[in-house]
Amino acid sequence: MSETKKILIVDDEQDIVETLKFMLEAQGYECFCAYDGETGLNMAKEIIPDLMILDVMMPKINGYKISRLLKYDNKYKDIPIIMVTARSQEDDKIIGKETGVNEYITKPFELDDVIEKVKEYLSGEK
Repeated sequence: MSETKKILIVDDEQDIVETLKFMLEAQGYECFCAYDGETGLNMAKEIIPDLMILDVMMPKINGYKISRLLKYDNKYKDIPIIMVTARSQEDDKIIGKETGVNEYITKPFELDDVIEKVKEYLSGEK
């Protein structure tokens, strides 16, 4: 039996975190949650998730900085990062790419789209 995949959800909007956690756990994933960037970054280094869902605008450290810090560290660079954010400008997407974000989904989003992307990355299709 394969090991349960770990997903770290980092977003300061509690309802989004709770909804994603509920949906992903229903799919059989183990979810960890953080509500600010600093906690999210520390948790990422501690649990080394199989995938991260990350918001951009958060207290303490923003999502771009978290992504950059993880992607430039050999120990964490292979963690796929799905950025889920209200920042929908082309510039924001470019910054996301530059900081190593694998996928950029703008809010409001369809839960099914996020779940689909998670499955693609965790099944190795991406």
